[in-house]
Amino acid sequence: MNERSIVHNTFVIERVYQASPAKVFASWSDPKLKEQWFPKAETFEFRVGGTELTRGGPPGGPVYVFDARYQEIAADERIVYTYTLDMGETRISVSVATIEFKPEGSGTKLILTEQGVFLDGYDTPAQREHGTKEMLDRLGESLQTAKEGRA
Repeated sequence: MNERSIVHNTFVIERVYQASPAKVFASWSDPKLKEQWFPKAETFEFRVGGTELTRGGPPGGPVYVFDARYQEIAADERIVYTYTLDMGETRISVSVATIEFKPEGSGTKLILTEQGVFLDGYDTPAQREHGTKEMLDRLGESLQTAKEGRA
């Protein structure tokens, strides 16, 4: 077991996507669209008080469990959820995430703010921010693919 520790951290990531706020919001709220860029959920209840549960990880590695509860939803404007991340049976973090969708030209500026508590050194703020940036890049690729598919 790692030594007990707590690290608090907040990071903000901004991305601009060439898609409307409604389309970007739908990529978070529609399970079929979300699974194109985020692991497929076992449970997906997109409503205030609803939950989202995913499990996954590298082959032969630990299973990570993302367990979220939606706290606030304003269609095409924002999503606020709290979530825990476990590695196997070990809780490694607890976070609040806020996703904002703002019109920017003909596209959308997405602003993701995460306030996290990282437990016992199993995950770090730098690792989480890096992984979140990669996730948002996959979202951008998914939106671009959808745009090209309609052309």
